[in-house]
Amino acid sequence: MASLQQQQGSGGGNTNRVVAVVQTPPAAAGGNKEFDQEDQFQQEPGWKNFLKHVGPGFLVSLAYLDPGNLETDLQAGANHGYELLWVILIGLVFALIIQSLAANLGVSTGKHLAEHCKAEYPIFVKLCLWILAELAVIAADIPEVIGTAFALNILFKIPVWVGVLCTGCSTLLLLGLQKYGVRKLELLIAILVFIMAACFFGELSYVKPPAKEVMKGMFVPKLKGQGATGDAIALLGALVMPHNLFLHSALVLSRKIPNSVRGINDACRYFLIESGFALFVAFLINVAVISVSGTVCLADDLSSENEESCSDLTLNSASFLLKNVLGKSSSTVYAIALLASGQSSTITGTYAGQYIMQGFLELKMRKWTRNLMTRCIAITPSLVVSIIGGSSGAGRLIIIASMILSFELPFALIPLLKFSTSSTKMGTHKNSIYIIVFSWILGLGIIGINIYYLSTAFVGWLIDNDLPKVGNVFIGILVFPLMAIYVISVIYLMFRKDRVVTFIDPTKSDPTAMENGHQGGVEMQNAPYREDLADIPLPN
Repeated sequence: MASLQQQQGSGGGNTNRVVAVVQTPPAAAGGNKEFDQEDQFQQEPGWKNFLKHVGPGFLVSLAYLDPGNLETDLQAGANHGYELLWVILIGLVFALIIQSLAANLGVSTGKHLAEHCKAEYPIFVKLCLWILAELAVIAADIPEVIGTAFALNILFKIPVWVGVLCTGCSTLLLLGLQKYGVRKLELLIAILVFIMAACFFGELSYVKPPAKEVMKGMFVPKLKGQGATGDAIALLGALVMPHNLFLHSALVLSRKIPNSVRGINDACRYFLIESGFALFVAFLINVAVISVSGTVCLADDLSSENEESCSDLTLNSASFLLKNVLGKSSSTVYAIALLASGQSSTITGTYAGQYIMQGFLELKMRKWTRNLMTRCIAITPSLVVSIIGGSSGAGRLIIIASMILSFELPFALIPLLKFSTSSTKMGTHKNSIYIIVFSWILGLGIIGINIYYLSTAFVGWLIDNDLPKVGNVFIGILVFPLMAIYVISVIYLMFRKDRVVTFIDPTKSDPTAMENGHQGGVEMQNAPYREDLADIPLPN
């Protein structure tokens, strides 16, 4: 009979995991097969064990280099120079913390975030959370659709709206190619993305932005100038994406982790190191893009042609920033890297959508079906805007999608923070008080900025628009209740007490026997390895 126990070390320290134990006859337990595997794991060099855990963090980090990030970075640099670099620093530090919390939640409990939400919340609440999570995946897919369309426009001179239609098939082709060597395919995508990064680093060394101004922008928070708050929110939305939290907490479950104190702690440490390295690379690339954009567009000797491009800078017109390094080939190399960025980050959105649907509804769809459904929904607004507003309208839609992601963040972030700090979910191995306080301060700061911007921007629009008073009253009657519902929903998630207990009291078991891998006739199995999540294209 299967039961749940929580491991505890002989020295009194807990293993940071609720594990599954399977009762077997004493004779069957005598083989010590799992215990031998654990010894073998511990005897291997640390770097080999680390490589076994590599994959989830890098796959998640692709979302921090997607077209949405590039668009918001380019516009932040062109409009505000280096003044919003502090948003990138805080955003990626916060991203590292919450991504590690998501990974630890999966490793410690054997369930990912969507499954915890399904178990914890009432039917209506979890249905709303599922819809919001799906909308977040769709909002994240819009920049990837438009970025791919821009790349096709640059390469083949086809209209942007035709490129939007072509994106409906492009990712399906990419998912189909995974059958013929997914690691080689992902390596190719990574190489192409890092080619773009190398181009921006090369341009950075050419334009030589003032180091003092860059450091000042990185460590002195400012929100000056028209649209600075909106651009900062868009930057945060493009960096800290709600669907990434669901994704990372599920990806770690595709790894086989030894059932021991050391195995659990090592896994958490390895996932943290991997995420830290991947996000540090993403941080450097984002800083390079903003610095290049700011230096070129705010230069005193800017040509009239470049000045016009900087005044309405989009992904479709940004290739001129790399002309100093690449010359005439800048547009081609930029378009190829942009295409790779859009396609690689789409894969992460597809997997996140799979886990969200499986966790909330216990439904699984084929990858191509899931991708086609999400992509068709994302194509609709992209197609309409690209036909009506052209490339500039499509570029503004990317900013709007990033802002939507920022407004949706609380509905994934607050459950994660609560579950990670809850004794009913994590037991005595919940996060330290320092991580709890720091995470909540940053989280509440982002939520507060969102609510402030939402209210002030809407009130300002009501005052300045040219609609008749009756129209303004009607719009206010519709929108203000929605804003109130948003605030009340955030407060509900924050102060609702967790009721579902997944942590098992360790005093009900023999801690010493559990540490040694046995309890009477009980043999420990590798947990929480999930075979239903093991088809992720990650290295074994």
